[in-house]
Amino acid sequence: MSEYHVSVLLDESIDNLKIKPDGKYVDVTYGAGGHSKSILNKLSAEGHLFAFDQDQDAVANTVLDSRFTLIEANFRYLRRFLRLEGVVEVDGILADLGVSSHQLDMPERGFSYRFDAPLDMRMNTEAELTAAKLLQTYSEEALVDILSSYGEVRNSKTLAKVIVNARKLSEIRTTFDLNRILDQHIMGPRMKYLSQVYQALRMEVNDEIVALEEMLAEGYELLKPGGRFVVITFHSIEDRVVKNFFKTGNFDGELEKDEFGNIYRPFTLVNKKVIMADSKEQKVNIRSRSAKLRVVEKV
Repeated sequence: MSEYHVSVLLDESIDNLKIKPDGKYVDVTYGAGGHSKSILNKLSAEGHLFAFDQDQDAVANTVLDSRFTLIEANFRYLRRFLRLEGVVEVDGILADLGVSSHQLDMPERGFSYRFDAPLDMRMNTEAELTAAKLLQTYSEEALVDILSSYGEVRNSKTLAKVIVNARKLSEIRTTFDLNRILDQHIMGPRMKYLSQVYQALRMEVNDEIVALEEMLAEGYELLKPGGRFVVITFHSIEDRVVKNFFKTGNFDGELEKDEFGNIYRPFTLVNKKVIMADSKEQKVNIRSRSAKLRVVEKV
């Protein structure tokens, strides 16, 4: 299997799964298989690992192991596909969120502003919506919402108006078409601004936040009591979703109480503080600098 992506916080995430050799585990973001291979190394012949990925490049790099099953689907359908495998509960779930370094480094995928390429950004290349189609068809109001909510772009209203006016003159088809527009309206450091805009578009194209919420909710239902949920996030928007759900069992972050005033806590926090990559890992893997690892155990 070729290595095209370096797993972030690998040892920390595997250690915190507290793997039982004969247990059932799920890696909902297979990618290049780095986390999956490490999990398999800790499983006996009786254990099994299920993995999810909708990217055909990841599917092509599958592990050949009788204890491993790769499911070609979005992780939002976690329980549905595991039920088809006869699985109704698991001992642990691992999620390494965001875009992979491989996807960013493949110009034709359109995830990066560094290359002149079609504005695609689909993690599932069979999906209908591309970033180019989004920019050509979404209303100005919808663009404002996406840019501000998913990219925290400070001048989202101005930029949305500029995009709508620009597309009347010429279709925005490539990354460099978009960059030429963005370069006239950058606020702050260029790389950070472009990253925010590209992140916002990518998250909308792939419906990432709704998919994440659905995966977390389904993951809770799948986990056995005492099972571990390990999630690596890379930006504040997805991290807030994970933090709220782990703390309260909902996505608003509001603590729920029963009629006697007892607080409902679906999980026990294994680490009160998020786990960050150490300085050594951050030097060799730029992606790890923004990574946060959260670990909980189902009550």
